[in-house]
Amino acid sequence: MMMAGYYAAVDWGTSSFRLWIIGEDGAVLAERRSAEGMTTAAKTGFHAVLDHHLSAVSAPAHLPIIICGMAGARQGWKEAGYIETPAALSAIAGQAIPVPDVDRDIRILPGLAQRDRQHPDVMRGEETQLLGAAGMLGGGRHLVCMPGTHSKWVRLVDETVEGFSTFMTGELFDVVSRHTILSHAVADADTFPAGSLAFAEAVRSARDNPALATNLLFSVRAGQLLHGTGAADARARLSGTLIGLEIAGALAAATPADSICLVASGGLGTIYRAALESLGLMVRLVDADDAVRAGLSAAARAIWPL
Repeated sequence: MMMAGYYAAVDWGTSSFRLWIIGEDGAVLAERRSAEGMTTAAKTGFHAVLDHHLSAVSAPAHLPIIICGMAGARQGWKEAGYIETPAALSAIAGQAIPVPDVDRDIRILPGLAQRDRQHPDVMRGEETQLLGAAGMLGGGRHLVCMPGTHSKWVRLVDETVEGFSTFMTGELFDVVSRHTILSHAVADADTFPAGSLAFAEAVRSARDNPALATNLLFSVRAGQLLHGTGAADARARLSGTLIGLEIAGALAAATPADSICLVASGGLGTIYRAALESLGLMVRLVDADDAVRAGLSAAARAIWPL
């Protein structure tokens, strides 16, 4: 039997779905994960996907639901809009959008927008990770890195987002490694270790010489042809070059910070930590799952206080 729970928390990405049933003491009572992200749910129905997972854990009918991520996008379940930067993270819960015509109290959290005409930017889902991470970091000035398909670098002061920058590093890696001449260099490559010398050298080279970006990328192929670079090292160099370029851009746009905080988990977190530390940068690590749950919890408790 499922315990009553306090609320259900959902992180709904483009290609992933995660649900947690949370008790009054903050404990996770049940968890569900699937690949039914926005792309799938837009076809099969957001309500149907959510109900399926709630039924699987016997969640009670009265349980309220707090959702972050792409369910609030224009192509999602109900558009939740954006809060403009500079933005107080405490304002996120107050601008949650109720989902109409459903048999539960379901709220979707808004994203953040930077409307600077020279540097327009948006995020959706990461703002909830920030809300959770900010509570773990305490006050001060932090530069927060959230790696992914579209990595976010956020300038956070206490619990206010001053601004942020998005880097298409993950998507570029996928495109370049599959659909350019570099696909020959990395074909059938094994996963490289985070401590790879080729990776660290590529990170440093790209950080120091961002104007040579496309030349550095081509050198991955040239190195294989002229020096017999193996596929795994070629993959490491490609990854290191793109991540190094990302770090160079993020640091150029940042003001001095008390710390660099990496909000990540799994292999991606390991790779980014290795990249940052190879440059002599001190990193505070916050688990991405912990951060998003903490952010959803903060919003839920603000909306439905005990």
